[in-house]
Amino acid sequence: MLYTGIMTLTRFGFNIPSFTYLGIDDADLFNAVCAAAATAENSGFDSLWVMDHFHQIPPMGSDHEPMLEPYTLLAALAPWTRTARLGALVTGVTYRNPALLAKTVTTLDVVSGGRAVLGIGAAWFEAEHIAYGYDFPPVGERMNRLEDAVRICRAMFDGGPATVSGPHHRVAGALNRPRPISDGGPPILVGGGGERRTLQIAARHADACNIFGDPAGVRHKLDVLEAHCEKAGRDPAEISKTRLGALVMADTTADAARLGAEMRQTRDMSMEKYQGYALEGDRDSVCEQVAALFDAGLDGMIFNMHDATDLGAIAEAGTVLRDNFGDRVSG
Repeated sequence: MLYTGIMTLTRFGFNIPSFTYLGIDDADLFNAVCAAAATAENSGFDSLWVMDHFHQIPPMGSDHEPMLEPYTLLAALAPWTRTARLGALVTGVTYRNPALLAKTVTTLDVVSGGRAVLGIGAAWFEAEHIAYGYDFPPVGERMNRLEDAVRICRAMFDGGPATVSGPHHRVAGALNRPRPISDGGPPILVGGGGERRTLQIAARHADACNIFGDPAGVRHKLDVLEAHCEKAGRDPAEISKTRLGALVMADTTADAARLGAEMRQTRDMSMEKYQGYALEGDRDSVCEQVAALFDAGLDGMIFNMHDATDLGAIAEAGTVLRDNFGDRVSG
């Protein structure tokens, strides 16, 4: 079953949302992450992602569990990988000045030889903002900040001098040297499925979007995105459509169901939320579910694994996805 769709960002991405590795202490944590990233790339995943949080978030785990800062980690992973794109899924707009963010992502692009992606969203975890001393403005203001940040980063990726003024952020002659290695600068991915503002910002400014949901939910969100594109005078084919979710694959459906039950319990997820988030089953069943999501209009999918220390499971997942759906066609 070879899928021949074309995407511009990623066909299959590997996301690491947790650094709680049983039996691995802090001194060995980075080596474990490197092993997972290298295994994912070697088996067929063409992009690698980490979260932008300062402590673990519910329902992924306890806030006392380890969490690495994403851009330091991504830059450190660059020499351990060769071809995979590297990004945060997604950067919280409230955590960094947009000009500093543009410089940070450009540096990642230079360090990685042109593989950086700017994933960015409006941020949502109020408790984290309070704990670390960041303002957590109302959602409307965060959306305005998101649009400001995307416009500033886009202008600075051209090298500058960049002059952009928005309601909350501005730059006046900001330089960005060296320029990014990647042609046109790192792709900008806007994460989130908010239909009124998030998808509108993606339609107007982004190279990619990232959403959630089952095939019906995905199709609905993409219909909304296309409507925003029409209003903005933009071809929706210019935007790479991706989805984040979990992959729970095993030799048998019974084994996959057992792993899925463990995931639901660990993350305190309802069955309804889990079913809209995870692809669960044996190899054939998982491939059928992936095909249904591609048929709904996606260009690529980004997956969390049940256990990021299980290198065999990571390699198996990447191999199955690559062998059944082909390699990424870069746009």
